[in-house]
Amino acid sequence: MTSSQGLSVPPPTTETQVIAPKTTVSGGYDWRFLLYRLRSSPLTVVGLLMIGIVLFLILFAPWIATHDPNGLNLKARLAAPSLAHWFGTDEVGRDLFSRVIYGGRQSVGVGFFVVFIAGSIGTVLGCLAGIIGGKFDSLMMRIMDVVLSVPSLVLTMALAAALGASLLNAMLAMAVVRIPFYVRLARGQALIIREMPYVKAARIFGASSWQILYWHVARNALPPLVVQATLDLGGAILMASALSFIGLGAQQPTAEWGAMVATGRNYILDQWWYSAFPGFAIFFTATGFNLLGDGVRDLLDPRQKGR
Repeated sequence: MTSSQGLSVPPPTTETQVIAPKTTVSGGYDWRFLLYRLRSSPLTVVGLLMIGIVLFLILFAPWIATHDPNGLNLKARLAAPSLAHWFGTDEVGRDLFSRVIYGGRQSVGVGFFVVFIAGSIGTVLGCLAGIIGGKFDSLMMRIMDVVLSVPSLVLTMALAAALGASLLNAMLAMAVVRIPFYVRLARGQALIIREMPYVKAARIFGASSWQILYWHVARNALPPLVVQATLDLGGAILMASALSFIGLGAQQPTAEWGAMVATGRNYILDQWWYSAFPGFAIFFTATGFNLLGDGVRDLLDPRQKGR
């Protein structure tokens, strides 16, 4: 192919046509390209399948559970897994399979609640700190440094104990502790984006800080925040289970995986199934979210686009 200046221009190759464009004209992500790359990431697909199974079970729990999760049957207490009770029963004869299925609603729900609250508040505060700057930025970051100076588990336990032992208080404590991570990440993205030419042009034409925050900063800072949120889902489920295990989270008779493991440890030598099945549910779900988070990070990482 020859241009108007007489220069020889090589024709586009098939490879270039397949992988481009990776971004849209407006600077956003080409989701068709992400779906194309998703097929080349087996672990991400495995994570999606694992999370899909968990979500399917908890969404259709009333039709999947074989028994009432809180129904007592003292004649069948601590029964081994069988056709009548697939996961066995607990110390008062409640069906463990049904309790594990319904317990997923509590444990996974906690993860989504914590990530949503912490992510929403942290993103807004971080973006504002990066855009406004000055004393507000300094004050905000010093507060976040104080929170981050205390180990997350210790601070979460202290807040949950101060608020009172309940699942709601445990969720609020976890959300407060996770906010600084989103603040720092969002602030870092805002500091980079506010120096972009299109943001400076928007300021020249009279755009307010809130308009810049919504139309430019928040949208362009979304990919790394999505990765952080996806990875935090598994950690939030583990943290909620840990708080329930030590008595600061869900209380009886609520079906929750951590609380079930805590009670089942008293029977671990003879009735292994009591702790094994809810423990495996925690492991399965957390692993699925971690695999999904790693895959989403690779898909949204700009440095991975050319590979």
